[in-house]
Amino acid sequence: MNAIQTSKMSNFRWVICSLLFLATTINYMDRQVLSLLNTNYISIDFHWDNDDYGTITAVFSLFYAAISLFAGKFIDWMGTKKGYIFAIILWSIGACMHAACGIATCWIDGVDSMAVLKTMDKASQMGLFGLTVSVWLFIGCRMILAMGESGNFPAAIKVTAEYFPKKDRAFATSIFNAGASIGALVAPLSIPALADAFGWEMAFIIIGALGFIWAGLWLFVYTKPSKSRFVNASELLYIESDEDATPQLADEESEDEGVKLSIIDCFKYRQTWAFIVGKLFTDGVWWFFLFWAPDYFNSLGYPVTTMTGKMLIFVLYLIVTVVSIYGGYLPKLFVEKRGMNPYAGRMRAMLIFAFFPIFAMFAQPLSGISPWIPAIIIGIAGAGHQSWSANLYSTIGDMFPKSAVATITGIGTMFGGLCSFAINKGSGVLFDYAEAQGDAFTFFGETGKPAGYMIVFCYCAVAYLIGWCIMKILVPKYKPVIVE
Repeated sequence: MNAIQTSKMSNFRWVICSLLFLATTINYMDRQVLSLLNTNYISIDFHWDNDDYGTITAVFSLFYAAISLFAGKFIDWMGTKKGYIFAIILWSIGACMHAACGIATCWIDGVDSMAVLKTMDKASQMGLFGLTVSVWLFIGCRMILAMGESGNFPAAIKVTAEYFPKKDRAFATSIFNAGASIGALVAPLSIPALADAFGWEMAFIIIGALGFIWAGLWLFVYTKPSKSRFVNASELLYIESDEDATPQLADEESEDEGVKLSIIDCFKYRQTWAFIVGKLFTDGVWWFFLFWAPDYFNSLGYPVTTMTGKMLIFVLYLIVTVVSIYGGYLPKLFVEKRGMNPYAGRMRAMLIFAFFPIFAMFAQPLSGISPWIPAIIIGIAGAGHQSWSANLYSTIGDMFPKSAVATITGIGTMFGGLCSFAINKGSGVLFDYAEAQGDAFTFFGETGKPAGYMIVFCYCAVAYLIGWCIMKILVPKYKPVIVE
């Protein structure tokens, strides 16, 4: 046994994973500021309705989808160090810019202050295409936010493929992906408090500024594992322990990762389409929970301005966080205990998690008993999504060479964003229509706006099983892509 095998292994890969977790936490906190402040702060100032808010979140999702097609390729081209820094600085700038929307609206509408604007009726604020000036300004800020945030997951998945062997990638992904839940967990406790203390504008600035701090840490800490002074030979051997891995020397200067795939070439593989289907059917479910949960509990009589409202959101995402961390560990057990290959283990785990969201169809009918019941149910459904997502992302590293990981991630994220666009815009229109119709609008025993929520919850319940079945048809067993 040589010295490399017997020396104590360093664990720097988990430091890198922690930074990915922190970046994802910041990413989702920046997304959450608007949804948490919409109903009780921003909509009151600008006279928005559900359709206005739905339009903003839908355009964010649509632009996020469009830019994601190129974000992955950009990360593959620029590299994970520079690409990640560029992405987080850009989205942090976009997050902070939201704070200026009030002043800019007053200037464009020709009013002296937000206090005056708040007294104006909505009709006097209308701009292009029937949207108010404030809606257009927030859309602009959300587009900058989306442009930067589209780089987070392609970069994080690529880093995971660099620093972890295949058997550990789903677990590592579930840990950093838990940042989405932690961000949503911390947000309702911190963001409304910041808005109460300093105004909603400062909430955007304070949360947005966190990204600049992370960029400094990443600049100092990250290098490829073969070049990192924090990774010893034993850890590098473990990182490259896959049978098909090509060992790299610690002093290797080249960062060549093999043959590059163009975006068009990626669409030639069934494995790409399997990943697309997994994202297309399910991403919108998570974004619906993320963007509409505060409004949902507000409709039950528990806005985020109340302690109960805050705790409902907190408990929801606490369940998501605790359960989803173990979601990435399940395929590792299948691989080590059952002898399954990583892809088969992931698909088995994803099938299990696809059943979690079925509970979502009971959220609305049971909400009359206690608001805690839908909070728990949505938490379980959200945990199923995050566990599903961690394993879905890891299938890219199973199937594709490292040179294509970020590109494939970006392509799938684009289709996931399209699903989110449809759900968020559709939900805003549906809720306003259902509310206006009142008792005349019914679905599964619910009437009015609750019937609208019931419709969306039913889609959330079945989306994962449909997606899994199609993925299984496209790629029934492990088949890596060979790029020549």
